[in-house]
Amino acid sequence: MFNNRYHFITRWQVTASKEEVYHLLEDVETLVNWWPSVYLEVTVLEKGQPGGVGKVINLYTKGWLPYTLRWKFIVTKTDFPNGFAIDAQGDFEGTGVWTFEQQPGSDTCHINYDWNITARKPLLRYLTFLLRPVFAANHRWAMQKGLESLQLELQRRRAKTPEERAKIPPPPPPTFVFGKK
Repeated sequence: MFNNRYHFITRWQVTASKEEVYHLLEDVETLVNWWPSVYLEVTVLEKGQPGGVGKVINLYTKGWLPYTLRWKFIVTKTDFPNGFAIDAQGDFEGTGVWTFEQQPGSDTCHINYDWNITARKPLLRYLTFLLRPVFAANHRWAMQKGLESLQLELQRRRAKTPEERAKIPPPPPPTFVFGKK
């Protein structure tokens, strides 16, 4: 059997409080607006308990490469404002853990995402042995767009006037768009 497991650790730094970052990433329904290069469609299937544990989200996503992924995640743990964990199912399966850290008095939030998955989509599963570096680069591209988009969304949310907000560029768009999903 092929080794179709992937483990990615992404580290970002943004000028924001960890509370701001937590709320922004937790608000999954807005991902298509501020991270459209990756999140094409997001549907909340179950709201979960107060605090978010048990929330179930259905996703249609993509990266730089011309393929899409259908998957869902379930929030398995929350620790406001320090982070949360998810279990993924669908075109890939595994776990993701977001961790937010901030030193007292600092305006910098350190964001870590630990993504440990197994590819289930046939394209990924059967071609990992040959294209692992390409698939890994696709993930890094998606996360880089996430950082760019997060920084722009933080600016947009902090804008004091419509004129100030209008000066902020839109987030990076998808590299391609398929017909109707």
